[in-house]
Amino acid sequence: MCQSCFAARWRSDNLPHDAPCLSVLDAIGNTPLVELSRVASGLDGRIFAKLEFLNPGYSKKDRIARQMIEEAEAAGALHPGDTVVELTSGNTGTGLAIVCAAKGYQFVAVMSRGNSIERARMMAALGAEVALVDQCPGSTPGEVSGADLARVEEKAREIVRERRAFRADQFQLAGNARAHYQHTAPEIMKQSGGIDAFCDFIGSGGSFAGCARYFKACDPAIQCYIVEPAGAAAFAGDAVTRPNHRIQGGGYAMRDLALVDRALVDGCLQVSDADAIEMTRRLAKEEGLFAGYSSGANLAAAAQLLGGAHKGERIAILLPDSGLKYLSTDLWS
Repeated sequence: MCQSCFAARWRSDNLPHDAPCLSVLDAIGNTPLVELSRVASGLDGRIFAKLEFLNPGYSKKDRIARQMIEEAEAAGALHPGDTVVELTSGNTGTGLAIVCAAKGYQFVAVMSRGNSIERARMMAALGAEVALVDQCPGSTPGEVSGADLARVEEKAREIVRERRAFRADQFQLAGNARAHYQHTAPEIMKQSGGIDAFCDFIGSGGSFAGCARYFKACDPAIQCYIVEPAGAAAFAGDAVTRPNHRIQGGGYAMRDLALVDRALVDGCLQVSDADAIEMTRRLAKEEGLFAGYSSGANLAAAAQLLGGAHKGERIAILLPDSGLKYLSTDLWS
């Protein structure tokens, strides 16, 4: 493994395994990696799933919340008593609510009403102020489009101006990708012993960007793929015909993402709503892993890779969040 692979270490390595965490912040990261032997039994190859729903806020976004806040503190952009604001589909907001609670900041989460209500309730329970934004006319609850997200962005900017708050901008701040470069990807490499490919459903693009950069620093032969919803694959350059897809937490039909260097992208994959839902349900019933829509999308994309160019190889994916966040949807009906 190359020098850069060893250089990035995660915080839990510096703590005795039998010692208590000093705060919830030290419970973020170092999540298990599980081989999906049952779901992949009919496929030619292996799939390793990173259980990001086992973070304290039940998603991978806890990692970026801690990274962005701590980097802002170090840069002098965030001070005691300040307010933090960010738009969210719920996961980044939950992560920021946890980090801000632990550090004593007030946090305002700005979220579309199209996202599942469990997320808003969880953020509020963690002490966040939640500003819910109406969807665009004709939008369907549970199907948040790029236009819906633009409304949320406008409201977030308004609140930042009014309160002179710090914007924890997950779409722009490099700490988003850096959290995954410094922590998530090194964990995967250490736990798996090596992979051949990685695929990731994109929202802000931070987890793809950070992981892909690290994997390619370790071995340029590792292939990294963007995953988008069928009919909303704008990053791949396709026409957007289904902006109101059902895979919550990403797929916002954005052609450009500030955090993603296209030189890291070896290909783009599309997953239908039906396939994402089927694979999410299979994760629960066959592997005992209770995850959300984007986890199913990642699994469906990995299955595509094993059925094609990566037959017989090792694929890594993230399971970004918990199925508990979708109990009010028809995912589990």
